[in-house]
Amino acid sequence: MNIQWFPGHMLETKKLLKNSISKVDAVLEILDARLPVASENPLVNDLCKDKTRIKVLNKSDLADPVTTQNWLSYFEHHRKLPAIAVCGSQKNQVEKALQYCISQVTRNRARKVKVIVVGIPNTGKSTILNTLVGKKIAKTGNVPAITRQQQRTSLENNIDIYDTPGILWPIIEPQKRAFILAASGAISDTALDYSQIGFFVADLLLETYPNLLLERYTFLHHIPKDASDLIEKIGTARGCLNKGGIVNYQKSAELLIRDLRSGKIGKISFETPKDIESANETI
Repeated sequence: MNIQWFPGHMLETKKLLKNSISKVDAVLEILDARLPVASENPLVNDLCKDKTRIKVLNKSDLADPVTTQNWLSYFEHHRKLPAIAVCGSQKNQVEKALQYCISQVTRNRARKVKVIVVGIPNTGKSTILNTLVGKKIAKTGNVPAITRQQQRTSLENNIDIYDTPGILWPIIEPQKRAFILAASGAISDTALDYSQIGFFVADLLLETYPNLLLERYTFLHHIPKDASDLIEKIGTARGCLNKGGIVNYQKSAELLIRDLRSGKIGKISFETPKDIESANETI
């Protein structure tokens, strides 16, 4: 399955982003700490080659902390790029990322430093902006592509910060990357088949975090044998049933996905640096 989700406003945003990046001093690239590579937009890499940039692994409070540390090491040693893990609502963490960018900019202090916040939908860009400003000035939520227009805000110490709409790219490949983005909520649910994504999520969790499943779903007396078994047991226990007591796999899969996104299953990472290295070896 190749998910294609490129709303019309995103095409305009790509043009806006290219123009805006050319005028700023530094870039805060916001990634989802649970899926740092899957949530990278290749357009950003192309547009930011000559700009001071830091990879901000947001939502670290939802990610596996050990895996997050491995990602920070990966970006530092393999990509030669600075990276920091943050929870977007924690001001001290977010300010560290901003201060790194400011420290790398050579300027006359009378001139404002311009910093742009970029990233794909639903990585928490607006939350980070609100945290830096200290009040709600940008819309936030769990629905991708809430921000539709570029927003500029002046901060203390002569800093202007720009928030931009999140954009994806026209065709998301390989298939696993599309599934990971869909499971995380980066792609609008209207473009998804919950049962298909649910089976992917079930397989992922059974392979990587089976014990967390047992802790979350106490009605499981042992690790399910496969994804279908897990979704069926969740549906049976949570009342996701059609007439005749037949499990509604769509509703059961949706429940599993929402538990995953909210962090109710636990701190989970969707991918690891080893996954990326293995994928590169097969190319």
